[in-house]
Amino acid sequence: MLNSISIKSLYVLALAEGEGVGTAYEYFAKRLVLAPWLKSAGRPTRVLVAGLPEKYGCSLDFLQVAAELGADVTVVDERPSALEKLQSALAAAQKEGWLTAVSPTYVAAVSMAALNEVTGPFDLCIASEVVQRLEPAAREAYVARLAALGTAVALFTPNGDNPAHTNISGLSGLTLAELQALCAPIQSPTTHLQTGYIDMPPFPPGITRSDEQREQATSGRFEAVAMWGLGFYARAEKILPTAVRRRQSHIVYALARGK
Repeated sequence: MLNSISIKSLYVLALAEGEGVGTAYEYFAKRLVLAPWLKSAGRPTRVLVAGLPEKYGCSLDFLQVAAELGADVTVVDERPSALEKLQSALAAAQKEGWLTAVSPTYVAAVSMAALNEVTGPFDLCIASEVVQRLEPAAREAYVARLAALGTAVALFTPNGDNPAHTNISGLSGLTLAELQALCAPIQSPTTHLQTGYIDMPPFPPGITRSDEQREQATSGRFEAVAMWGLGFYARAEKILPTAVRRRQSHIVYALARGK
């Protein structure tokens, strides 16, 4: 259902957002779990991007997913600056020939917990780096609201069991157990919940690169081979022991859909 896209190609989206290879790797890792899940969940025609990242990127990867699925996409966030940042990043990506057919509907919300400004139903509600930035009391309401709006929900959040990542990134996080507990109220005999760890790049967090190095990564042969190798490494993450993934993964995720 999703196309086979390399980390090098996703790097174009990361650059449009002002990010680097770490973000491209993250986008690739998320696609590895989304692809088989979406295939079993059915092709969505209406997608809600339920909030934008707290700090890094603009979730252009989710717009890419919607584009490949041929789905209408709505983006909601309570921060006008985040919506403006996404619009600028999308324009930059379109100049490079990406996401040219995507035309999101942007919605400014008063409360991410309530999302009163959004009208469902959606076939997929998806968000990354959102849950952890909400007040603890608002998180349950947010997840419940997404479950009411969509027939499938996909959440990605920083891994609270990896302090090396959260400390350097400046983000708070949730442990996998905390995310599972947060999603427990939406579980039922008719709901399938899949959770796990992803995004464990073989380089330390916080690496910065010059503009020249970033440009070289889009065209250099050595960089292309390196990113090709990163793709194989990303696919191998799932065979590592759970204890290793718990400590080293940058992201925990929860995918919920009707059986």
